[in-house]
This record gives sequence, C-alpha cells and structure tokens, in this order.
Amino acid sequence: MPSKLFRLGTLLTAMFCASVMAAQPPIDEAAKAKAAEAAARKAWAAKVDAYQLCKSQDAVAARYFADMARAGKQVPPPVATAECADPGPFAAETPPLEAAGAHSPPADAAQPPSSQVPEAKLENGAKK
Repeated sequence: MPSKLFRLGTLLTAMFCASVMAAQPPIDEAAKAKAAEAAARKAWAAKVDAYQLCKSQDAVAARYFADMARAGKQVPPPVATAECADPGPFAAETPPLEAAGAHSPPADAAQPPSSQVPEAKLENGAKK
C-alpha cells in the first residue's frame, strides 16, 4: 500500500511542477539587462577579491622576508610572481547604439520616407 501512495505523491508532485514551470512569463529585455549587469558586477567583485588577496599575500611575504633579515637567517630569494592587477571601479557596459535601434538604414535613401498621397488612394497599400 505505501508504494501506491508514493507513486501517487510522485505523480502529483510532477504535475504541480510542470504546471508551475509552464506558467512562468517570458523574460523581458529589462530583466535580461538587469541579470547581465548583476553577472558583470559579480565578475568584477571576484576580480576585486583576487586583487585584495594578492596585495595581502605580498604584504605577508614582505614582512616575512623583513623578519628573517632582522633575525639574521638566510632565506631563499622570493619567487617572481605576476603583478597584482587592480580591476578599477565598476563600469557597467552600455549597449552600442546599433543594439538600441538608433542606427541608420544600410542603404542610402533614394526617395523620401513618406509621400503626399493619402493611404486610401494607394493601390494594395503599397507606397508610391
């Protein structure tokens, strides 16, 4: 008997999950842009964290070598590593003008975009 209840519960759960997923509205452009900016901020924050870690490791190594020199102990020379790269302030990427729809048409205009003929007089809705 418990296996039938388990099957029924699984079936009801699957039906509920499918109905919830089907009811989600499509994502609009503003939400996509907001998600992209959040991802960019997260990547920038990771770069800042790596920079701060690099600077603190350099400070610890410098103090270690200074303490060893003061104590008169011989230590091997430090290993050369890459410079700490400062990511700078966060700058959100703005979409290029072409993405915003503010670009010119690809071809030169051969005639004005509109005419003086009323739309009712045009044949088949075509412009003259």
